Amino acid sequence: MRYRPFANTGLFVSEICLGTMTFGAGSANPTWSAIGQLGALDVQRMVGAALDAGVNFIDTADVYSGGQSEMLVGEALAALGRPREGVIVATKVRGRTGPGPNEIGLSRAHILSAVDSSLRRLRLDYIDLYQIHGTDAATPIEETVRALDDLVRAGKVRYVGFSNLAAWQAMKALGYADARGYARFVSAQVYYSLVGRDIEREIVPLAEDQQLAILPWSPLAGGLLSGKYDPSGAGPEGARRTQFDFPPVNPDRLAVVLPALRKVSAETGVSVPRLALAWVLSKPFVTSVIIGAKSQAQFEDNVAAGDVRLSAEHLAELDAASALAPEYPGWMMAWQGRGRRPE
Repeated sequence: MRYRPFANTGLFVSEICLGTMTFGAGSANPTWSAIGQLGALDVQRMVGAALDAGVNFIDTADVYSGGQSEMLVGEALAALGRPREGVIVATKVRGRTGPGPNEIGLSRAHILSAVDSSLRRLRLDYIDLYQIHGTDAATPIEETVRALDDLVRAGKVRYVGFSNLAAWQAMKALGYADARGYARFVSAQVYYSLVGRDIEREIVPLAEDQQLAILPWSPLAGGLLSGKYDPSGAGPEGARRTQFDFPPVNPDRLAVVLPALRKVSAETGVSVPRLALAWVLSKPFVTSVIIGAKSQAQFEDNVAAGDVRLSAEHLAELDAASALAPEYPGWMMAWQGRGRRPE
């Protein structure tokens, strides 16, 4: 397992992060049931295997399976008895956690309540990385940033990050934090895959400029790059995508990318999902890629992506098949930048 600097914090995280959306048996919510239904024994087995493989980074959220994911992570860590300082635990806040009008969002009230609930479920004294799980149109970002800073100062949270923000929203929050000496975001958890490279337009330049760690979620595009689906998006009966079609993927892109992946897979003998993960890991701006699995075998195949070294030719082939179409103002900036910076 390789370890990479976590932004400019001084921490090092494994390049593979264990995602836990599949943790939570018996959820009444059909969405979570479609994603995964791992119970306590399976979760303990998978968390143990991840730690044994050198993974030191685990990501969850308070909304996954209605809080069951956090509880199962906490139970597994307690049962395994590994040193606390050897595990970096990340969770998130924003989603609905109860029926009341204030049990959702990024208000100070909800954040201060939600963090205590997450700590109880995780059985931890502090959370290593606390991330806002998206935007909240009802709450000024300034209130959210101040509340997060208070959590850091109180010792309940060590670092803060964001997920699913636009670049301008993240920069507004960073600017506000910097101007007042508040804890600033150190990471961006964002969707990134061979069929979803949108972050390269705005988020990646922001992260590189502001020294943020990039943590891709759904690197297999909700299973579309798992090897179970054909280029049209058709998959086996009962597969996740047949029940929960997310994240959205342009079918025209899938039709080009998947054959390219299968070609490289045939030439290298490496499975399609492992190749898709290795491609994400090859990007210099990626810090740690979040993998989730429904089975031990799937986890073992995915975690081995860190051992894959793609040739320059195969990387170029996958880059070309998945390339973003030119978009304004990007193409204008590139055109005007000719001769203004080293090639």
